[in-house]
Amino acid sequence: MSYVDPKLQHQFETLSIDLKNAILERNVQIYEITDLIQVLEDITKEDKSNTLT
Repeated sequence: MSYVDPKLQHQFETLSIDLKNAILERNVQIYEITDLIQVLEDITKEDKSNTLT
């Protein structure tokens, strides 16, 4: 089950619903802004690799 630290809730809520759902489906623990950035980078990389195939 994914977790987003309440101190990052504002940043998380600024994302699109599709992006929030993609993050939550990954079962990640987000405690710091760097955790959120890493998940977003991973999603971007995967999206780019799926687009190229």
